[in-house]
Amino acid sequence: MNRHCAFLATLLLSAACTQTPPPTLPATDIPAAFEQAVPPGVTAWPAADWWKGFGDNQLDALMESAQASNLDIAQAQARMRQADARARQAGAALLPTLGLNATVDSLYGQSGSTSLHETDYSAGLGASYELDFWGKNRAAASSAESARAASAADRATVALTVTGSVANSYFLLLSLRERIAVTEANLKSSQEILSVVQRRVDAGYSPAADLLQERANMAMQRSLLPALQQQELETRDALAILTGHPPEGFSVIATSLNGVTIPMVAPGLPSGLLTRRPDIAAAEANLAAAHADLAVARAAFLPNITLNATAGLQYPALAAAVDTLPGVGFGASLGAALVQSIFDGGRNAAKTAEAKAREEELLAAYRAAAMNAFADVENALGSLNHLTQQEGALRDQVTQAEKVLGAARRKYTSGYADFLTITDAERSLYTARDQLSDVRRAKLSASVALIKALGGGFQTP
Repeated sequence: MNRHCAFLATLLLSAACTQTPPPTLPATDIPAAFEQAVPPGVTAWPAADWWKGFGDNQLDALMESAQASNLDIAQAQARMRQADARARQAGAALLPTLGLNATVDSLYGQSGSTSLHETDYSAGLGASYELDFWGKNRAAASSAESARAASAADRATVALTVTGSVANSYFLLLSLRERIAVTEANLKSSQEILSVVQRRVDAGYSPAADLLQERANMAMQRSLLPALQQQELETRDALAILTGHPPEGFSVIATSLNGVTIPMVAPGLPSGLLTRRPDIAAAEANLAAAHADLAVARAAFLPNITLNATAGLQYPALAAAVDTLPGVGFGASLGAALVQSIFDGGRNAAKTAEAKAREEELLAAYRAAAMNAFADVENALGSLNHLTQQEGALRDQVTQAEKVLGAARRKYTSGYADFLTITDAERSLYTARDQLSDVRRAKLSASVALIKALGGGFQTP
């Protein structure tokens, strides 16, 4: 009686598991709103082709090339097709199998002076079907479907990572070209100052040390160029790889960040982010797959019931253990099999414990993905706001530094200031120009980070 009760309890537990949805995020994990300020009047999530918001045709062409030829995306696409094939395999278990069976047996026997020879043969169709009474096959198919959804989300994550890297590399390349141009302009300005110093030294109005100092300043400026040019080369080569091309023969026409605009995107409520991030969708799908795997593991305690049937022509028409019907005729068989494990050394229990622990692991991973997503949005918003403030301050600094250098040059030429004043003004201006170019690049990268943090136009199907 106790064994019957235990069997019934296990049956009910398994049935309940197959119908229970997977665990979800606790409400305490989802904040009510983001803390960082968003651009006023902007409520648009990123579009799937978010890069077009930067208004740069060269960037659009690079993105198109990356989506078509990037090798990381190609690998993710192949993994998604593998997951799709596994899902179809798992779904096939819900349907009966049908096959063609053909056999020929030649029998010979001899006893004393008597011998007999007989050839038996049959040809027919055979069908087999496992009754999914406990939902094991349905759970396995559900697990595979969730794994397929996770693979599709992983592919979207890879694509978003690649396109984000293309945008950042492109902006870095243009920023380096701007900084090279700024350094060359600084060299030209230093050359003009050197000419002034040379005339004053020749006329005896300034010491020769001023000439040596300005030549040292020019040498320092020239020393910056090779490093910037090497960074430009490496960035261009990295951009070629991202777009699926070898570095040789790859070129980018644009030379400046001028004309590149920042798309106006902003998050809605944090809860909306849960359906717009591919990494969160993948984590949720993996959790659903683990929950289904747990149902499969629990169903292993219950018996497997399989129906088998065959029908066709055979000789003899009936060849059973007791009766034989000679001649060629129609033959058929129908049977059922029930297999129940009685003792397996605790293997099924261990598999169930493993599946349960796996579900708990992926629930924690799901929660971590959501929390990291909220943090990504907060950091990107904060970075964009702070870099906007820094850019404004640097633009004002460059304007004032240009005025200071101009005034210092006039005073030096008139003999009212020493050369150290020009040196300090030069250094301040050149540093501010370089920082401004880099901050403009950083602001564009922060915009890309915000777009990635908001899912880059992805939506959970």
